[in-house]
Amino acid sequence: MRKVLRLVVLCLIVNFMQAKSRKNILFLVADDMRPDLGVYRSGDPVIHTPHLDALAGKSLLLKKAYVQQAYCSPSRTSLLTGRRPDTTHVYDLIHYFRQSGGNFTTIPQYFKERGYNSIGMGKIFHPGRKASEFDDPISWSRPYFHSDENEAYQGRKHSWRAVSKDEYNDKPLPDIQLANKAIEVLRQVGPAAKRGEQPFFMAVGFYKPHLPFVFPEEYLSLYPPENIKLPKNGYIPAHMPPIAWSKYWELLIYKDIAELQVSGQPNTSLPRDVVMNLRRAYYSSISYIDNEVGRVLQELKMLGLEDNTIVSFLGDHGWQLGEHGEWCKHTNFEDALHAPMMIRVPGITDGGIVSERLTEFVDLFPTLVESAGFTPLTLCSEVNSTKTILCREGASLMPLMQNPTRKWKSAAFSQYPRYLNGLLIMGYSVRNDKFRYTEWVQFNRKPSFKPNWNILYGAELYDHTTDPGENFNRADEAEYHDHRVTLMGLLHKGWRNSLPPPIEK
Repeated sequence: MRKVLRLVVLCLIVNFMQAKSRKNILFLVADDMRPDLGVYRSGDPVIHTPHLDALAGKSLLLKKAYVQQAYCSPSRTSLLTGRRPDTTHVYDLIHYFRQSGGNFTTIPQYFKERGYNSIGMGKIFHPGRKASEFDDPISWSRPYFHSDENEAYQGRKHSWRAVSKDEYNDKPLPDIQLANKAIEVLRQVGPAAKRGEQPFFMAVGFYKPHLPFVFPEEYLSLYPPENIKLPKNGYIPAHMPPIAWSKYWELLIYKDIAELQVSGQPNTSLPRDVVMNLRRAYYSSISYIDNEVGRVLQELKMLGLEDNTIVSFLGDHGWQLGEHGEWCKHTNFEDALHAPMMIRVPGITDGGIVSERLTEFVDLFPTLVESAGFTPLTLCSEVNSTKTILCREGASLMPLMQNPTRKWKSAAFSQYPRYLNGLLIMGYSVRNDKFRYTEWVQFNRKPSFKPNWNILYGAELYDHTTDPGENFNRADEAEYHDHRVTLMGLLHKGWRNSLPPPIEK
């Protein structure tokens, strides 16, 4: 017993001594932020995100990054553990991965166990007892911080609201509180990190642009009403299977939207002025978060920590702003699954690197591990991944920092559950360079957590070379038969068959 204790103590000492020379990590997350940033898009309206654009100019910017499920807790659980939803067994907001999947090591926990000061604040894990036992306490070195809530900012009366300066100066908005806290903590931990005594892993999870869109009123001036456009495709895709649709309940719960008595059914729409106002408010919320991110990054620079701190930024999934008449996330459409992700590694990405290769959010964990100088994570076994505490189901993105056009993953994989007459149906979606293909199939929960590919409730095939808006489902068209067969094979073989080829030494 004493030998075991001595060994444990020795390991802790070694980890602490090794950590002293490591880079810090600033882990930034925005809630429900689709890639509507200046570096991701052009055209009207111009999105004002100067601080994130500047970060992208010093980062590996991933233009085709996809989440594994377009829903808060499943997506966050997946990226924070490096495991996919069928391993974490988290598909909703009421299951905690340590109870439903396995006792997996998380990103902040990994660095904490290697001597880092692991600090969390805002929305990193989905909060609450059911989803994370209150922010997964084992992942952090100190008590977790959440901004004070104010019913005027968090209630369900309005789907959006621009807040006057007098009001938010009196009652600070949650993300202003959060940025203030991040700055305060950087000032506390920065000196020790700068002296090489203890590096930090600091996770800052911004609450917006999640509904309700509440933001300082001055951001509206960036988006004059005449510059806001309606979606070009405010209608469902032709031949879309009904099971692909979500009734966007998350928006319908707000009083101002409920009073419109809209049904959320396919090929129904919100009034034109409501659509325009929601889009304007969403863009304003993005610019608001950009400013708060900028404040934190500026403090990092002022403290002299910029050149020794890895910075990652991501949105936890995409969001639909009226495209197809759809809102929120909760689908397998491109707009719900495509999200921003960028990673700055000082000394490697300083000149800015842009990659159009297909990447996934499960790739972030192994990337941070390697960029901090630790031994690469091993690939999870196909037979006992749920029993393995630490492994990866993604691929480190470090090779893309060396060559952003190198041969890479052949596909990105996502999924979303639906219930139909009491049956659990899973929509499995695969995205390659040209197509998105989705099958909605019967799903078997315990003990297998596997699809039954033979019981099909709908299929979708969208040709992104001619139809980037996903307006025409080609799954049953004879002209696309061979493509469908190929994509079906890609989907059924799964993500392991689409990993990057080995890197030649």
